[in-house]
Amino acid sequence: MHGMFTVTTREGTLETVELRDEQSRSMARLSPSRGGLVTRLSLLGNHLFFLDESTLRDTAKNVRGGNPVLFPSPGKLEGDAWSYQGKKGSLKQHGFARNLPWEVASDVTAPQKDDARVTLRLVSNDETRAAFPWDFRADYTYILKGNVFRIEQRFENTTSAHSTPMPFGAGFHPYFHVRQADKAGTKIGSPAKRAFDNVTKKTVDVPDSGIDLTQAEVDLHLEDHGEGPCTLVLPGRTITLRGSPDFTRWVVWTVAGKDFVCVEPWTCPGNALNSGKSLMTLAPGQSKTVFVEYQAG
Repeated sequence: MHGMFTVTTREGTLETVELRDEQSRSMARLSPSRGGLVTRLSLLGNHLFFLDESTLRDTAKNVRGGNPVLFPSPGKLEGDAWSYQGKKGSLKQHGFARNLPWEVASDVTAPQKDDARVTLRLVSNDETRAAFPWDFRADYTYILKGNVFRIEQRFENTTSAHSTPMPFGAGFHPYFHVRQADKAGTKIGSPAKRAFDNVTKKTVDVPDSGIDLTQAEVDLHLEDHGEGPCTLVLPGRTITLRGSPDFTRWVVWTVAGKDFVCVEPWTCPGNALNSGKSLMTLAPGQSKTVFVEYQAG
């Protein structure tokens, strides 16, 4: 059974893709229609994600929990609007990908030999073009093997040849399950020394003693983390997050009284579609592949 995955329907409403590695007691559950969301992740038998089930069931709400997809613009745009090289549009926080249905693009009936994987796809449509006037295809391949969960993201600009290059950013918003009682003993492992505090709207020093996750709200955008891994060190276990070199902007967010800590890999800062900072761009016909992975240890 090593690396087999199945497709099931849960609660009669949400199609669910489930990846399983029985040998490692690892499992990932995805909901394609709810923004291609990974709703649950277990590695080595440990549940990694927080999920507010009521927000998953209520399609009028953003899901709070799991691993939301941030595309084409992580973070918030000033006034929810953007302007880039003569083009303009409007996007809500974190972009539209997390609110749109994705399709299952791979053959989920084929047995897997070396890992459990599935590819979900989002293709531009009239709704996306009204906010972001490029044609694109985004393929996210979710791969489960042992104690590692990897997400390979391939973006392609499918706009006609005369179009301007497509600017975009990508990221994830994983809600790691950390009990409120454990936050004082939980550490973020990052070399970052400076961060933008989105609560006070000021740039601050990251304390040598580490980020205090027990505050009423922590919303720190690490400015100089760089390309290396980031760790979430909980009592008794460590989660290591890695990304391809484009993922240089990491965000730490938590709220008092809630049993989660978000450690978010982004390729660019918020408002990048206006500032131009760290944007990826693709000319018509070009594609780019990046990855993020979570490892339990």
